[in-house]
Amino acid sequence: MSATAQAGQILPSVGPASLARPARTAVRWAVRHGLPAVYLSRSARRGDLVGRLMRDRVLREQPYELYEELRARGPLSGSSLGLVTTSYPVAQEILRSDRFGVGWDRAGAPRLIRWALAFGDDPSAAGVAEPPSMLVVDPPDHTRFRRLVSRAFTPRATAAFEPAIRSTAERLLDDLERRGGTVDLVAAYAAQLPVLVIAELLGVPTERREDFLRWGAAAAATLDPGLPLRRYLAAEKALRAMHAFLGEHFERLRRDPGDDLVSRLVTLPPDEALTERELHATVLLLLGAGFETTVNLLGNAVVLLDAHRDQWEALRASPAGWDTAVEEVLRLDSPVQLTGRSARADVELAGRTVAAGTRVTLLLGAANRDPDVFPEPARFDVARANAREHLAFSGGIHYCVGAGLARLEGAIGLQALSERFPGLRVAGRPVRRNLQTLRGFEHLPVALC
Repeated sequence: MSATAQAGQILPSVGPASLARPARTAVRWAVRHGLPAVYLSRSARRGDLVGRLMRDRVLREQPYELYEELRARGPLSGSSLGLVTTSYPVAQEILRSDRFGVGWDRAGAPRLIRWALAFGDDPSAAGVAEPPSMLVVDPPDHTRFRRLVSRAFTPRATAAFEPAIRSTAERLLDDLERRGGTVDLVAAYAAQLPVLVIAELLGVPTERREDFLRWGAAAAATLDPGLPLRRYLAAEKALRAMHAFLGEHFERLRRDPGDDLVSRLVTLPPDEALTERELHATVLLLLGAGFETTVNLLGNAVVLLDAHRDQWEALRASPAGWDTAVEEVLRLDSPVQLTGRSARADVELAGRTVAAGTRVTLLLGAANRDPDVFPEPARFDVARANAREHLAFSGGIHYCVGAGLARLEGAIGLQALSERFPGLRVAGRPVRRNLQTLRGFEHLPVALC
């Protein structure tokens, strides 16, 4: 099949299929968000803690007391989402085990749900939580996708980005210095730094960075179940725009490839080549994951360090500590709060039998505060000896492929910020993103000093 014909499978067209789009959108929202919202809301009203966590914005912003209520119930307990764990050892075992997978067998779903998933399928609106995204597929597909992209994230390849990260940070800080006063640190710095870096890695025009940020923020919401229809429509609009851009970008790189990851992906030999849908899913994930975690990491770090000025000053006096400080932020206020796995066969876990097909929700933000692993887990300590043992980047075969790049961006970005504005303070009320899976700030006003 030609590249043009393949692209037609992704890019919007005019005809019967496009005329059916509103119906497909309605069905897709209903099965992925509408029904889960009803179910979770009902569970929350009945007192289910996970239902409350997913539906109550106050608990989304401050989930840690609820995590401790769940921890008191044992390492594995029932919830509205199936089984749930707050235990570090249990979460780590599940993440590393080939007896659990990220996918689920649709064949076991009710006929109506299977029909809705098939009818609502639309490659031009697919998000990162839908197959064939590497995030939600198991081997052998996952192995194939990861092998192709991991070449760009080796320790040597990541280290080569250090000069670009530093120069980008300095340019952004120059802009902040000229502005002075109070700024939104998310919009002006925390979001700009990683999106510029990932744009270079993927060979996309840096002048489109505001588009990427807008698209990414909207599309990231699809990781949460139970989105209101209006918010889902905004996310779908962003996804369609992103897919349209990617289709055009791939065609440009096929004609004139560069020395970037996407150029390598679109020019693979036939025996390795990705289908157009796989290519869109892979690059979409890299674009989103390439800056979402770091944006949240930087914002969470600034708020924590502002509340612990002694540790801010200690890091300014001894910059070698920034690497460990980043790990402690990732542990204490994890940018990714939860993930899920399904048992691929009957398995013994935490003293009980988990039946094949059972879904287990791993509360990573709670596991990273397990007192049996991290003494005084609620205490922020930038010198914590075992901070790097956190599960903020998941684990096993789904360990975040870009973790090294996120760590490097976090350490360089925070050190440069502290050196340029040593007296920086949070000024006003930071606004958390209204998401449960991803934890970070939508707005973070700071006074530059």
